[in-house]
Amino acid sequence: MKENIVSLLPTELEQELTSLGEPRYRAGQVFRSLGRGVRDFDAMKDLPLSLREKLRERYEIYAPKVLNKQISKLDGTIKYLWELRDGNAVETVLMQYRHGNTVCISSQVGCRQGCAFCASTIGGLVRGLEPAEMLDEVLFTQLDSGLPISNIVLMGIGEPLDNFDNVMRFLELVNHTQGMNIGMRHITLSTCGLIERFDELAERDLQITLSVSLHAPDDETRSRIMPANHGRGVDALMDACRRYYERTGRRISFEYAMINGVNDSAEHARLLAKRARSVGAHVNLIPLNHVEERPFQPTTQGHMKAFIRILEDAGVNVTVRRSLGGDVDASCGQLRRKRERALHDA
Repeated sequence: MKENIVSLLPTELEQELTSLGEPRYRAGQVFRSLGRGVRDFDAMKDLPLSLREKLRERYEIYAPKVLNKQISKLDGTIKYLWELRDGNAVETVLMQYRHGNTVCISSQVGCRQGCAFCASTIGGLVRGLEPAEMLDEVLFTQLDSGLPISNIVLMGIGEPLDNFDNVMRFLELVNHTQGMNIGMRHITLSTCGLIERFDELAERDLQITLSVSLHAPDDETRSRIMPANHGRGVDALMDACRRYYERTGRRISFEYAMINGVNDSAEHARLLAKRARSVGAHVNLIPLNHVEERPFQPTTQGHMKAFIRILEDAGVNVTVRRSLGGDVDASCGQLRRKRERALHDA
């Protein structure tokens, strides 16, 4: 299979083109065309025909196809289901806030982490996304919606740290000044806690926000709903978070989906407060999105308020994620699951 040219950085394009006997400046022309969403070598009219033919022989280029697009009547949230070159599909969600537009992208087709409340893990992992495919989620969401994107969260389908090298390359591409030029401080990477990658990520000092999907402060509860906790444990996760903070100076956020009768007790709140204080973490509580194939239900308003009060009384900075796109299956993985069921039943 040919390499996708969109995954190449300008310096790599320079090396490739000079090796073909082309002048160095051609690399900038190609990179800028790709950054505008050009996905046809013949459409790069500023390149000579001979170069376009060389590129076609050596590289793959394609645009993702919109399989499904849903726009929320409640808040304008847009959910895309993109078809990739191999027929697989991933989801991207565009959310509109007062401070700018945020795109939530997928990093894998499927997921191997097996979180018990999540639709993305049903069916397991198919493959990791290429850097070009992640970049195209951002770029083509912006082009299709007509809305400028200022923030990115890697919280869609998949575990970003399980696709580490491709995600790191994507971050370089989307941050590049000749490309979309989205600052690292406007990018959040969410992980279920693959702590073996934390130190390597910290060494890169990318200035992104690391968001840890904690969802339970104790091993018994967390291991029951998050298989990734097995062999690692919450204590080891806290140690990894502490090292990350000390190395980067970047405050970590704990994502915590409130699940009725599972992780929403006063005891859970008190232990969560202790964990958060130990690493200086911000806590973001998430009203659970019910998934058809899963038995879990969101916590009650009463439990949510009591939980927040305990955290605030303990001096923890806590927010509640605003629910967006409730009428367009905005919870990760649901559109893809509907498509898979339809293909299976056909």
